[in-house]
Amino acid sequence: MRQPLLRLEGLTKAYPGVLANDDISFEIGEGQVHALLGENGAGKSTLVKMIYGLVKPDNGQMTLHGQPFAPSQPSEARQKGVAMVFQHFSLFDALDVAENVALGMENPPPLRDLAKRIRDVSEEYGLPLDPGRLVGDLSAGERQRVEIVRCLLQDPKLLIMDEPTSVLTPQEVEILFRTLRQLSREGTAILYISHKLEEIRALCDEATILRGGKKVATCDPREKTARELAELMVGQVLTPPERPAKDTGTVVLSVENLSLKSNHPFGTSLKDISFQLHAGEVMGIAGVAGNGQDELLLMLSGELVSPRDRVQLKGQPIGHLGPNARRKLGLVAAPEERLGHAAAPDMSLTSNALLSAVGRKRLARSGFIDWPTTEAFAREIIERFDVRTPGPHVLARALSGGNLQKFVIGREIELNPDVIIVNQPTWGVDASAAAFIRQALLDLADKGAGVLVISQDLDELLEVADSFAALNEGRLTKVRPAKGLTVEEIGLMMGGAHDMHPAHEAAE
Repeated sequence: MRQPLLRLEGLTKAYPGVLANDDISFEIGEGQVHALLGENGAGKSTLVKMIYGLVKPDNGQMTLHGQPFAPSQPSEARQKGVAMVFQHFSLFDALDVAENVALGMENPPPLRDLAKRIRDVSEEYGLPLDPGRLVGDLSAGERQRVEIVRCLLQDPKLLIMDEPTSVLTPQEVEILFRTLRQLSREGTAILYISHKLEEIRALCDEATILRGGKKVATCDPREKTARELAELMVGQVLTPPERPAKDTGTVVLSVENLSLKSNHPFGTSLKDISFQLHAGEVMGIAGVAGNGQDELLLMLSGELVSPRDRVQLKGQPIGHLGPNARRKLGLVAAPEERLGHAAAPDMSLTSNALLSAVGRKRLARSGFIDWPTTEAFAREIIERFDVRTPGPHVLARALSGGNLQKFVIGREIELNPDVIIVNQPTWGVDASAAAFIRQALLDLADKGAGVLVISQDLDELLEVADSFAALNEGRLTKVRPAKGLTVEEIGLMMGGAHDMHPAHEAAE
């Protein structure tokens, strides 16, 4: 039997209009890998914030090593041996990797010594990092590596991990799991939050499941199927999205022989990109983080302009146009980084709806914003996409990651675009929300829109995509039909095998 490390008894936390945690009790043993499961808004984030000292519980108590534990701030939790990898990166873009790591340590060594430790640890765990690179120049996957390495340097007794693998490759995930299993054998407890249920089944010894702020079950996840775990989380039977096969229409988006320099010094420039997206088609683009996915979305959305004729929307050159002009013409995009890029954190959901929809929804006339119509649009998104929030007046940063993702994707879909480009559409969302988002994208394609999904989740791409390509070092492989692709073929494509098969010729 494992000795208890952390015990929670009756933890309760309420916010205006929301009971985030309602009398939560469970314990984590020394060396145990303990999963915390629940759909978006179930109360997971609030619970771990109380453990980490970011939030004070209204009622209940915690004990660590049998002693009262009530951290008033994260530094106090870290001193007691509790570390946390956040889902949203807590990093400063203007500082380099070593400086960011130092800020998360109580007594950091000199930066030169710390840089060596970062190199050693990151290489040991297969998550390479350059300590001297600015965080603002890193991809999402590389930023996640900074968070993980920063925690590992603290030698924690309890390591809280919130969606740590969402931007890692399968190979990196396996390396991380080997590390976590070693930490477990050495006595470090791990509280692991993830919506990837097969990961939970492979890694975790025990799972506590939350629903609507209450604990509804504790189980051994290895004795459950992924579907059974998902249904415990959401309280209903789940069915995968379905889409009958059908012919695609005319070309709605065309990119021809486009090379474009990245706007970041350490970014990945695009090299000779060519593809065609048809009406009604869902094209999936895979790739390891940092291989040009961000640059591809920026180029297609208009944040990076390109030669006029290299990018065409329904036969019209748009390469020289910015995002607002492209939106008016019917091309919309949802970037990977939802808090800060896809949504302004300190603006309300109503204001965030305005930012991307003002032109296409005509939310301003003669220089004046139509706020009632804008608020009605925000409410429409919230209701259709089941965004768990008290209302459209709430700030974007107050939403859980999954609920903000549903709002961002829903906002773009509700614009009824001719083309939508989404990067990591279900990153960090629960099984029910992920299925809803995928089905909404499929429904949009069925209405005749061209849908381009950039994702590192291969299961997701193979579930929704009609055609498939991969990015490697800024080059796009030839587009192939998704049906019949094997994992081995996908791995070769992601690794840079550009000419395995003849190009997929879509129906004219």
